[in-house]
Amino acid sequence: MTGSTELKATGIVAGYIPDMPILHGVSVVVGAGEVVSIIGPNGAGKSTLIKAIAGLVGISDGNVTLDDKDITDVPAHSLASAGVGYVPQNGNVFATLTIHENLVMGGAALAKAVAQERIEEIYGMYPVLKERTREKAGVLSGGQRQILAVARALLTKPRLMMLDEPTAGLSPMAAAELFGVVRGMAERGAAVLMVEQNAKAALRVSDHGYVLADGQNRIEGPASALLEDEEIGEIFLGVRRKEAV
Repeated sequence: MTGSTELKATGIVAGYIPDMPILHGVSVVVGAGEVVSIIGPNGAGKSTLIKAIAGLVGISDGNVTLDDKDITDVPAHSLASAGVGYVPQNGNVFATLTIHENLVMGGAALAKAVAQERIEEIYGMYPVLKERTREKAGVLSGGQRQILAVARALLTKPRLMMLDEPTAGLSPMAAAELFGVVRGMAERGAAVLMVEQNAKAALRVSDHGYVLADGQNRIEGPASALLEDEEIGEIFLGVRRKEAV
């Protein structure tokens, strides 16, 4: 890890209906400069966890801290000022606005001069957006929309970036490009927490991983080790190893 940023979610119990939790004591840790992926089968509680951390799902037990400051159940709209960026799976760009207008909206809480400076930085990081500033976001490809969503979240320079299924519905090429964007965020010092169904590809760009099952921590460890773990390969990643002859 680099820097001091650290997210800790400890013993999280959460769900959408009172007294019917989906998560049963889940814990994760993410440090600055790290990409941490949460993987597992459908219904494991992956998206519920990241939404709970992002203040979108109520937490009935456990706590979330960012640099030792308690942010448990802080509303999502208040987390940006605490240095948290969140990119949901759906509805993450304004389709009827241009790329530039989307970025302006993302920097609305900043002073105008600061916002403009950061938008220019974003254009330097993602030339595909600079080339199409006047185009409506609705005409972008799925991959380009996701890059715009990430870029807009980056305008506030969050210390922690959270992404919920960022490659859902993308082509392999677009997914690979987006994973490169994710890795780049960590290399610039952000702590990155990602929920991803494309488990193998996610682990390849991650430093650490957590496998959830039935709303609980099942396995965790360095991403490289998880890729080689037979239990994960057979149960969670859909890899069947050849039987001994």
